[in-house]
Amino acid sequence: MYNVFILANHPDGISPLHEAVNQAGLTCETGTELAPLEGPPGPGGKTETEAVIVDLDSISQAWARDMIDQCKNAKMPVLAAVPQNRLDEFDPSLNPDEILFCPFGPRELAARVKQAIFRVNGSTGYKLLKSGELTIDLERYDVTVSGRRVSLTYKEFQLLVLLASNPGRVYTRDALLSQIWGYDYLGGTRTVDVHVRRLRSKVEGPGRSYVETIRNVGYRFRSSP
Repeated sequence: MYNVFILANHPDGISPLHEAVNQAGLTCETGTELAPLEGPPGPGGKTETEAVIVDLDSISQAWARDMIDQCKNAKMPVLAAVPQNRLDEFDPSLNPDEILFCPFGPRELAARVKQAIFRVNGSTGYKLLKSGELTIDLERYDVTVSGRRVSLTYKEFQLLVLLASNPGRVYTRDALLSQIWGYDYLGGTRTVDVHVRRLRSKVEGPGRSYVETIRNVGYRFRSSP
């Protein structure tokens, strides 16, 4: 699983690509500029973004060129999402690391994001997140605690990966709801609390705590449980 940033400028602030990214098993944030990727780690600062998707259905190619150049300078893998009805307008000199022709399937999206990351960073092998006795294999979608495999639902896995990828960062319930379930989810923030409770019951135990509740705010992953 990877965390991507969607650069888009839709009137309601929601890119149609957001749902496609969720279906591909990736996590994402959306914005109109790359500033969120440039701040210090922590709440409101830099996230562990691994690739940028430029939504050419919502921004001009001149704007896209500037953003892609910024990504190149920062050695950040960048993909251009090109709508089918605008293929003739696409300028190949934009030179993104990968191109997505919309609409696309979730497996294609995941593969192209992975390929873009490989083009920029090379082969890194299996990606593992480790914290104490907890190990998360991002390539194989496996979670183990003290060597014992833990069975998580898809949403529980997404939630755990998002938190564990950014230890110490506080996520509000609304932020978790939008990133894991999507902006249009109608279940309310109680859904987040229910999934966190179930996740804790599966990966935590006596002397082993990973997800911390921040009263009246949300949750964060302990950097060292």
